[in-house]
Amino acid sequence: MEGIEGIGSGENGSSSEGRPPNPLTTPYRKCLNNDRVVVPCKKSLVRHASLQMKTKTVEISVEPVVGEENHETEFIPIVRSGAWADIGIRTSMEDVFLCVDNFMFNYGLKNSTDGPSAFYGMFDGHGGKHAADFACNNLPRFIVEDEAFPKEIEKVVTSAFLQTDNAFAEACSFDAALASGTTALAALVVGRSLLVANAGDCRAVLCRRGKAIEMSRDHKPICIREKMRIEASGGYVYDGYLNGQLNVARALGDWHMEGMKGTDGGPLSAEPECMTTKLTEEDEFLIIACDGIWDVFRSQNAVDFARRRLQEHNDPVMCSKDVVDEALKRKSGDNLAVVVVCFQSQPPPNLVAPRSRVQRSFSAEGLRELQSFLDSLGN
Repeated sequence: MEGIEGIGSGENGSSSEGRPPNPLTTPYRKCLNNDRVVVPCKKSLVRHASLQMKTKTVEISVEPVVGEENHETEFIPIVRSGAWADIGIRTSMEDVFLCVDNFMFNYGLKNSTDGPSAFYGMFDGHGGKHAADFACNNLPRFIVEDEAFPKEIEKVVTSAFLQTDNAFAEACSFDAALASGTTALAALVVGRSLLVANAGDCRAVLCRRGKAIEMSRDHKPICIREKMRIEASGGYVYDGYLNGQLNVARALGDWHMEGMKGTDGGPLSAEPECMTTKLTEEDEFLIIACDGIWDVFRSQNAVDFARRRLQEHNDPVMCSKDVVDEALKRKSGDNLAVVVVCFQSQPPPNLVAPRSRVQRSFSAEGLRELQSFLDSLGN
């Protein structure tokens, strides 16, 4: 995902720093383990009335698993997370991620639900890193400061995305050097509920007993629904780019780009789409990654790859690194960042494919990959 000045360019905007970063230094080749303590930002930004936007919750349901009711009172997720990032072949690192396994506690709230309370975020910046850093620092705060959290979680998270976007617009009005944009994906686990809110082309994929369940939709300008929304908002799609400039249809920031956003809306939306599901004992882990990963992995392929690694070492940090390293081997041309969230303490079990009366040469993983490909053709 990148913001570009001309049509067909493949590079993000240049970094504000004079020298390109060293891809071997720790800020760009790092991991995040479960022990990280996240300190919330104490400073508040007052949002100007002209920047307020109406919020609307978008609900996309995920089909329940057959027999899920059998686990209704039994399964409580045990969250373990890890992350890894790499600058890749780029000259600057604009991906930012956040893992908070004990979200309410770390942000000073009492957990009133049974089970975990966790927050995971992925922010893929373009035109600089300022918007990604700002969203990473402020989006969780807007969520916990809402009195309706966690009872009305979808409404709260949607509002938090828009508040973060408006607050960044005000910050940019005081400091033009901050001008940039970012996609944003947030995943919250509250008890047995998983909610994923997405604005942009980061993606979250749930592994449900080995099957990839996509918990977000990539917001590309060429998607029919996004193209219709863009044109209804006064924008256009040229050569796959929004107004000939951006290859994403939703993002936070980019207030400096003419014709993208305004106080009365615009073709570039910061409103997220939300998907929710109830976790069961068949749900093994969640992969959250920037588009640099999905450029070289299909969703089912990523699940199969991560599942094998977790069966070997059962470590979400090492698994995240394994996925990033594999994406580098596959020649991804973007920054790379991955978060892996495990929902159980044990590694994923071995799956036994049902015996068929007809002999076949496909493995169970191969059949799932083929089915995923055929499903993508139908979409």
